[in-house]
Amino acid sequence: MVVQKFGGTSVADPAAVRRLIDIARAARTRDGAGPVLVVSALSGVTVALLNVAAEAGAGRVEPALSHVEELRERHLAMARDLAGAGQAPDLAALITAEFDQLAAVVKALGVLREVSPATLDVIAAAGELLSSRIVAGALVAAGLPGEWVDARRVVITNGLQTRAVPLMAETTAALGALVAPLVDAGRMPVLGGFVGATIEGRTTTLGRGGSDYSAAIVGAGLGAAEIQIWTDVDGMLTADPRIVPQARLVPRLSFAEAAELAYFGAKVLHPSTIHPAVERNIPVRILNSRKPEGSGTLITAESTRGAGSLTAMAAKRDLTVVDVTSSRMLMAYGFLRQVFEVFERFQTAVDVVTTSEVSVSVTVDDRRHLDAIVEALSAFAEVAVEPEMALLCAVGDRLRGDPAIAPRVVGVLEEVPLRMISQAASRRNITVIMRQADLPHAMHRLHEEFFE
Repeated sequence: MVVQKFGGTSVADPAAVRRLIDIARAARTRDGAGPVLVVSALSGVTVALLNVAAEAGAGRVEPALSHVEELRERHLAMARDLAGAGQAPDLAALITAEFDQLAAVVKALGVLREVSPATLDVIAAAGELLSSRIVAGALVAAGLPGEWVDARRVVITNGLQTRAVPLMAETTAALGALVAPLVDAGRMPVLGGFVGATIEGRTTTLGRGGSDYSAAIVGAGLGAAEIQIWTDVDGMLTADPRIVPQARLVPRLSFAEAAELAYFGAKVLHPSTIHPAVERNIPVRILNSRKPEGSGTLITAESTRGAGSLTAMAAKRDLTVVDVTSSRMLMAYGFLRQVFEVFERFQTAVDVVTTSEVSVSVTVDDRRHLDAIVEALSAFAEVAVEPEMALLCAVGDRLRGDPAIAPRVVGVLEEVPLRMISQAASRRNITVIMRQADLPHAMHRLHEEFFE
């Protein structure tokens, strides 16, 4: 049995959902069981819902309600197009009830002028809950035994709103009780990704892009043979094709390589996806729903060290470099602890770190608390901030065994002013920080050297 996750572009419109149905039907024919489907919100809906919440919280109730009605009509039109005559009225009633509830929440927020994280989760979760109902109905209309499952009953999380952490023991038990029997009975369960709930039943979400994570959680909990991530690209590529048009498909990756690439900016896969698959040693395959005949990228525990010097590269833009310097702290214990306690206090993650005896340089991509962080650091050190920076990360299992590769990477970039250079403790990646304007040239140079 496989778990298939379909992203927003794979459920964007009726034509996309019909492709999804064909893909799911083919998987059922091969396996004889399942598949279990995890779906994202319709393309663009999550962003639209978050905008509705922001407008309502700012007191702009009428524009927010207008957007709710636009979303209602889009979902109803999808249901009318895809659902069979026998179930279309029931599906329309469910969609209408969901949007009636959303409209009531918007009106309440217009009075309160405040959107709590818990309320934001309720609003954001609506996209996946609705899309999964539509897909389940479309499967039934196509003659397949689709059955909607409320993800809030099976993905059990802690109480951290907007970025909840799954409780795997409770989630595995719930999947075993509610989803596994459906698979055993020949049904095709359909769940919304991104969405969960606490043990007490309070709606939570797993953070943006969390539908991939949901699929991995469900796959691990059910002991799936494979987790498939169906998206709008052919698989993991050697570079971002928007910057490097010559980017090539990477046919195979190790779990470790995929985790590094996802963390450092490869948008094809959510960074949290890999961990549940690693825990159960379940292969993950990235596929293109517009080209289902393709083989995609297979991610397994096996190393790819024989494939080439590097496997792929990833990049992040819009970073800020923060330099923290204090000659008073020369050789003093506790300097690093003081620095990172500030970032922890403001819940701001750090991507890359370089240190010396008197200074620390870090990169951050979340600027929400940057002013407060700088103020706190300035209490015991001199602080300099450099915005509009970019990160370029070259990844490959062969970096671990060939000490010549890392210097070669830096040498290829000799024309680019590098702000920071870092090699991970895993020795599986080398990361360089540069001005954002230099990123395209740097990516082209590395790709020419290692992949062409």
